[in-house]
Amino acid sequence: MYDSARYLSPIGELTLACDGAGRLVGLWLAGQKYFPSTLPVVSGSHGAAPIFAQTKDWLDRYFAGGRPSPGELPLAPAGSAFRQAVWKLLLDIPYGEVTTYGAIARAIAEQQGRRTMSGQAVGGAVGHNPISIIIPCHRVAGSGGSLTGYAGGLDKKIWLLTHEGADMTGLFRPKRGSVG
Repeated sequence: MYDSARYLSPIGELTLACDGAGRLVGLWLAGQKYFPSTLPVVSGSHGAAPIFAQTKDWLDRYFAGGRPSPGELPLAPAGSAFRQAVWKLLLDIPYGEVTTYGAIARAIAEQQGRRTMSGQAVGGAVGHNPISIIIPCHRVAGSGGSLTGYAGGLDKKIWLLTHEGADMTGLFRPKRGSVG
């Protein structure tokens, strides 16, 4: 059984979801691509699960300029072993820093004992991250600095990076219709 709750943030309404074990399984921005295709949200306790208070506290501190650790919350994103490996690497990206899909692909290839890994496959896993913001998929850019690939929308990705004080030098909004 899953439960959901809402959180009003500076970037719009967020939907939170938890499983019957009290673990956070989803955090989506309003209008987010794939929202919430990864999870059948069925209201059980009407947002009363303790994980929602913990997550809202985490988000309050984050949006107030704090740097809460994702490790403070019991996270349980549903996905394949490959996606889980990518999301684990996302958790290692420091607050206010940006990495690339290619860097994550190289790290995954090394973990798996492979010579190479597709950056596009990594992009698909990053884009399907069901716990936005806390698992910081917004901290990933294209190898040339293109700010593509945020399921919550490019404006929200830029807002989050700016909020974190990320160095935006060399990062750019792609031209409409380009692939990053």
